[in-house]
Amino acid sequence: MKMCLLQITGYKQLYLDVESVRKRPYDSDNLQHEELLMKLWNLLMPTKKLNARISKQWAEIGFQGDDPKTDFRGMGILGLINLVYFSENYTSEAHQILSRSNHPKLGYSYAIVGINLTEMAYSLLKSEALKFHLYNFVPGIPTMEHFHQFYCYLVYEFDKFWFEEEPESIMYFNLYREKFHEKIKGLLLDCNVALTLKV
Repeated sequence: MKMCLLQITGYKQLYLDVESVRKRPYDSDNLQHEELLMKLWNLLMPTKKLNARISKQWAEIGFQGDDPKTDFRGMGILGLINLVYFSENYTSEAHQILSRSNHPKLGYSYAIVGINLTEMAYSLLKSEALKFHLYNFVPGIPTMEHFHQFYCYLVYEFDKFWFEEEPESIMYFNLYREKFHEKIKGLLLDCNVALTLKV
């Protein structure tokens, strides 16, 4: 009983923690934010030097413009933290997925999709759809680390899903994103579920 209460209050606290990071906008005057962004580049492009902080090179890792800060608007610094977490903890998988995202026909914007999947992980947490997963996966109180781990699962599984589905064009991204979202929501309905990245 005590463990159940810990998990329930822990879930609520995790949501508050995630929400507080999400609400924090990316700030280019904040040295920690800038260092985190440079860390992402160095993790994903270890052999290639970034010529300037504002550069067309950011497109190589899937940002839309010359300055990635504009792409973090919806998810704040949480989007960047998740991208770095995956790249740091699953570096070879991140390199593999980045490479696949440059496919001539089935390619997609790696960083933009990553931020999009942060939004998916966040909305699943907020709607309490992650309860069974976290109660089964975490023996005690769920933490930010467990949220990041779930995000990594989404990134890895979305890439597999995208290539299995073979969309005609990136223009259909929202349609396939929703299809993937529904698939994950279906898996999360199982009271014994524990969605973990198996590499």
